[in-house]
Amino acid sequence: MSDGSGVAEHGRRRIDEIGEESRRRILDAAEELFAERGFERTSFVDIAERSGISRGSIPWHFRNKDGLLMAVLVRAMDRFLPPERYRRALPSLATLLLDYESWARSGNSALIFMVLTEAMRSTGPVRGQYQEFFDARRRRVVRWLCAQRPAGTRGGADNRERATAVALNGAVMGIHLQSLIDPDVDLDAALQSLATLVDGD
Repeated sequence: MSDGSGVAEHGRRRIDEIGEESRRRILDAAEELFAERGFERTSFVDIAERSGISRGSIPWHFRNKDGLLMAVLVRAMDRFLPPERYRRALPSLATLLLDYESWARSGNSALIFMVLTEAMRSTGPVRGQYQEFFDARRRRVVRWLCAQRPAGTRGGADNRERATAVALNGAVMGIHLQSLIDPDVDLDAALQSLATLVDGD
């Protein structure tokens, strides 16, 4: 059956499937190569060779290299910290930090700092995308903080909760960065200590 454009519904679904498969293969290859070589030393040619997808398809899916890097980071974080996991019931801070620890121990968690480096020296789209990326994660923390209030006092976030979300995000990233650089840093103990400090507030 045609949808009026001359393309049968089955054919359109197949085209969409091929597009999704191409996107997945490009993201897989880019994630591996960024982790192996770094952002600067990875080209679209390298990604095309690793993925088996033509070089011209990469900007069609991701516009540019910065867009590809952000897509790799978002997918990597959502793999371990899927947003739907927190939609029904907000977990404890200890659970949130345990989930983050699992992601931090994954092979490619340093991507978050690779994107930070690009964002800090860029005034282009990657800076704005990175701001949005962390703004979304801070909003999740603010929702968690608001849910911790005693019944009857819950409402919109105040400045203290927004500031706490920034501080928590910074503390978690700082602990993560130290653990990547210094093998003597105990990631689990540091994150547990942070949870205890906040829950004891």
